[in-house]
Amino acid sequence: QVQLVESGGGLVQAGGSLRLSCAASGRTFSRYAMGWFRQAPGKEREFVAAISWSGMTTSYRDSVKGRFTISRDNAKNTVHLQMNSLKPEDTAVYYCAAAPNLSHPYDYWGQGTQVTVSS
Repeated sequence: QVQLVESGGGLVQAGGSLRLSCAASGRTFSRYAMGWFRQAPGKEREFVAAISWSGMTTSYRDSVKGRFTISRDNAKNTVHLQMNSLKPEDTAVYYCAAAPNLSHPYDYWGQGTQVTVSS
């Protein structure tokens, strides 16, 4: 069982930066691949970024490549999403999630944190 709690969301102007964090409970955190997803009002939830249990493999949706960076600290049971050069279209509720590996559906989800980018 893994419990996830996101933090770090807020209101930022276009071009600004935010760093999201996801704190995980459970001794097996280091065995899980972790992902970030987002859901904007009236839209479906979409994949943003993912990282393997070791941190060696990462993936991003095309629209955030070069602007967002996912990282993890297994010693601290945390995963981060550094978001730079934010755009109004990045506005959404951001969720972190855990999966047994990058090819498996995500089993555990956090409650989400709001990110609002003003133009």
